Amino acid sequence: MFSKTLLCLAIVSASTPVLADTVWLKNGDKLSGKIILFDGGKLLIQTEYAGAVPIDWKQVKTLASDQELLVKQDAYTGEKAKSLQAADEGKVTLANGEAPKTVELASVQQILKPKPVVEDLVWKGNIDAALDYQRADKDTDDYDIDFKTTARHGRWRHIAEGEYNREFQDGVVTTDNWRAEYSLDGFITDKWFWEGRLVYKRDKVEDLSRQRTVGTGPGYQFWDDELGAFSLGSLVNRTDYEYRDGSQENFYSLAMKWDYNRYLIGKKVEFFTNGEVGKPLSGVADYALDAEMGLRYKVTDWASLNLKAERDIVSGSDEADLSKTRYTAGFGVTW
Repeated sequence: MFSKTLLCLAIVSASTPVLADTVWLKNGDKLSGKIILFDGGKLLIQTEYAGAVPIDWKQVKTLASDQELLVKQDAYTGEKAKSLQAADEGKVTLANGEAPKTVELASVQQILKPKPVVEDLVWKGNIDAALDYQRADKDTDDYDIDFKTTARHGRWRHIAEGEYNREFQDGVVTTDNWRAEYSLDGFITDKWFWEGRLVYKRDKVEDLSRQRTVGTGPGYQFWDDELGAFSLGSLVNRTDYEYRDGSQENFYSLAMKWDYNRYLIGKKVEFFTNGEVGKPLSGVADYALDAEMGLRYKVTDWASLNLKAERDIVSGSDEADLSKTRYTAGFGVTW
């Protein structure tokens, strides 16, 4: 009798399906795993057999999930569903107690896990560090740390960036500077946004010791999803220079900035480039360029290796040493 009971329990356990999210496609295929995010027309599902798989939303027939998810049918408001249930083709049912609600998949703008305080908060970023030690005729120690983080909720996006560079040659400091930047983007539509920005630079070695920039202007977000992002922005800037001898100058400029990144090879490799090119409205310089380009390789879910090239150009300036190029290789963390 006892053995029969064990056999029955084993059969019931084997026949009970393991709880998992499921996506049915219009071509008849079915994927099981865990829904991570839907944004920018791509549904990302984490599978045991193929890792993170992005799916074109237009190819989804219906889907189901036992997770609590925030489903947004416009860019700014959403409904928290206890679970998702499969429905007719092109639809999904939001199960939320006694009043389930069936919606068109075409009306869904975003699906994500709700956060404790700001439910629709999407936060991502990276910290990159590079160390370079050379022992030759001139001993050189070079340290470089960069960070960038983005947080978005509703119509607002906050971007904070910073970097610190320090270099020694034979024990003498030849480079010692840092930069901090904060931007606030308010989205007018799904694509168009208005940006306000503050930048502060401090250099303890070069003649140009301090730079302060305040800028504002419109921008356009071409896409922003799990596979990458691309935006362009135009700014009217007010910049203040302060030199080591105490002299100061200020000027206005028009600038164009870009921010692009793309994940490749199953999100193992990230190509990125960002920067700004500006034209002063006075005779301080012909134009200025501050740009970087590089690759990140994800070793684990959070650790990465990086290669970067940075280029600063101030054309037409009397200060010829303001133009420089840097190449760095290092490690970092991403989230």
